[in-house]
Amino acid sequence: MKDQYIKELLDQVSGGDMTVEEAAEKLRSLPYEELEFAKVDNHRTLRTGYPEVVFCEGKTPEQTAEIFSALAEKNQRVMGTRASESDFAAVSEKFPGARYHKEARIIEIDRRESTDKTGTENGFDIAVVTAGTADIPVAEEAAVTAEIMGRTVDRIYDVGVSGIHRLLDNVDRIKSADVIIVAAGMEGALASVIGGLIEKPIVSVPTSVGYGSNFEGLSALLCMMNSCTSGVSVVNIDNGFGAAAFAVSVLDMADKRK
Repeated sequence: MKDQYIKELLDQVSGGDMTVEEAAEKLRSLPYEELEFAKVDNHRTLRTGYPEVVFCEGKTPEQTAEIFSALAEKNQRVMGTRASESDFAAVSEKFPGARYHKEARIIEIDRRESTDKTGTENGFDIAVVTAGTADIPVAEEAAVTAEIMGRTVDRIYDVGVSGIHRLLDNVDRIKSADVIIVAAGMEGALASVIGGLIEKPIVSVPTSVGYGSNFEGLSALLCMMNSCTSGVSVVNIDNGFGAAAFAVSVLDMADKRK
């Protein structure tokens, strides 16, 4: 629900096309809609510019589909993360145009007339970089999230420090993006190395990829948090969505100040 939605309601009331009672009924679900098992935040688009995102894991497919339906009544875009194929099947029954990004585990509904990405004159908005192939699912969550939020993404995968020549071959390509998301497991060193080579905001995502002493991503998380490179931020383990949301907010703020 954007402010445009409320303005259109007020215009319809002012023009006599809608009664005050009808408008009040449409606005009754503000600031949230009460479901039996969830409270759907309809105000989030007005506050932050993006609708509430459904975290599907732990919900039944039927609950996920019902929350999607509630959000879709007032939003052109609806997105769900950590979604299974069963979740997608339930959502697609209600919304045949829904799309499932399997590797990213994201369900997307986008009913906007235009989905042109913002882009930049010299390159992509965001470069999503992984240390290894095993980090790609987390990276894809970040990349797809950023694209749904309207940003262009360059995917640069498998350039970890164990074969640093692969990274050095791609430095210029990474530099061309305005913000860099780095997904790395094992010891998580890639974010520090990129931070020492490139003067751009970096959002690092520790992944749970690694052997036992990786502690399901904890070693990578601590390595990234203790980075000696300035300008490197860190999100939670495997949180590709959070990395993309932060990267997009950085770009949005920069656009507002232009």
